[in-house]
Amino acid sequence: MPLPKTRLIWMNGRFVSWDKAQVHVLSHALHYGSSWFEGIRAYRTRRGTGVFRLHDHLKRLEHSCKIYYTELPYSVEQLAEATVELLRRNQLRDGYIRPIVFRGYGEMGVTPFGCPVEVAIAAWKWGRYLGKDSLDIGIDVCISSWTRLHGNTLPTVAKAAANYMNSQLVRIEALRHGYDEGITLDAHGNLSEGSGENVFIVRDGVLYTPPVAASILPGITRATVFQLARDAGVPVVEQVIPRAMLYVADEIFLTGTAAEITPVRSVDRITIGSGAVGPITRTIIERFLAIVRAGDDPYGWLTFVNEPGRARATTTKHGRISHPLDGK
Repeated sequence: MPLPKTRLIWMNGRFVSWDKAQVHVLSHALHYGSSWFEGIRAYRTRRGTGVFRLHDHLKRLEHSCKIYYTELPYSVEQLAEATVELLRRNQLRDGYIRPIVFRGYGEMGVTPFGCPVEVAIAAWKWGRYLGKDSLDIGIDVCISSWTRLHGNTLPTVAKAAANYMNSQLVRIEALRHGYDEGITLDAHGNLSEGSGENVFIVRDGVLYTPPVAASILPGITRATVFQLARDAGVPVVEQVIPRAMLYVADEIFLTGTAAEITPVRSVDRITIGSGAVGPITRTIIERFLAIVRAGDDPYGWLTFVNEPGRARATTTKHGRISHPLDGK
């Protein structure tokens, strides 16, 4: 199903129409995977449209580029301002936001430095990634036959497009075998993550999740769950988790910007707990929804689009205007 178009995309400091946001076929990223991105959600809350953990996402984008010796031509604050203005111009009250940084058209070859660093931000309406009923009834997952990337092969702490070739194999395999999602093991055979989500398990009232060293992407929603769980009095432990622990967990859920907080009802056709959403999972979901639906945000995680002064025109590190308000 094609993406639902919005009117404008922010691209290299200017707003262009959706269909004109194009790149050259010889762009470096297309041939060598040199791109980095984020997935961010904007929610329609009772206080207005709020972008969830916008600055945290953009800081991670900056860090992903840094790992690959790539300097962003815009600051985190400039990209935040561009994002807010993009939502305003598209009159998008809730949806998914995709900032992407990539090496564009210049030279050909593995060495990327002769190719310009380009930046774009798009936003559109998007519902539940793992199905409209996934939050209420959970999903069925499998352990993938594909191993998660080793962190010293490609840095898994970077949200790089190249890493998602591994994710594509995981997800395609899961769907072909009748599952909603696939879960990967790391190079040592221990739990890593889903094709695009972090994994949590509950056992005897304690919440467990793999450490960063298990080749995971340190998720923004993962960090959110840490805070929500601890504030609810639920202990959180990062530790190596053997595969078999999934089968005997009391509860399992996945987290990610697209997946939000999605319960798992079975792994490899083995029912988890009672097969229904467990009490700790339900508590965390309810606390999360209180923030993104009601706008009840004691943590300051929401950037509200209707705040005054959120769309100032600013200059980049190289002196260009980041989002001129000229109606282009």
